[in-house]
Amino acid sequence: MSLLRVLGRPLLASMFVAGGLESVRRPEQVAPIADPVVQPVTERIWALPDRTEQVVRLTGAVQVAAGLMLATGRTPRVAALAVAGTLVPTTLAAHRFWEVDDPSERGQQRIHFFKNLSMLGGLLIAADDTGAAPSLLWRGRHATRGLHRDARLVRRSVRATTGPAAAVARIRAGLSA
Repeated sequence: MSLLRVLGRPLLASMFVAGGLESVRRPEQVAPIADPVVQPVTERIWALPDRTEQVVRLTGAVQVAAGLMLATGRTPRVAALAVAGTLVPTTLAAHRFWEVDDPSERGQQRIHFFKNLSMLGGLLIAADDTGAAPSLLWRGRHATRGLHRDARLVRRSVRATTGPAAAVARIRAGLSA
């Protein structure tokens, strides 16, 4: 594994582990901010808890678990996607700069909004990073090509041997008659 991956993944994950721990420990601090985004989502997705504090705690737990997986390199692509999935509603709930009237506060919220978009971009890159190993899609295509090549060789060898085998069968039939 490259040094950049060894250093970069924990750095990218650190924000999510720290923020996720805070959400798990003290969801009541984030719940009022998250409520406008959480309620419409919980109405559509039956598997989510009804209370905003529980959703915040669940989101924090996903961020901690997936952040640790990303940091340690355990299924980093899946972990990056999981963290990215929690980042979108978090960003939309916490950094609604378009609703802020105070110009300095609006500027701060805009900075945080775009910081989160930047982290989302990094997570998407991490989710696509195969670590210089071929992806499953590439492996599947490569195996398929190999099977097609083998099937062509078998077909050619069958065609090459059927002509002489038929001639031998005709000769045997003529001798036994």
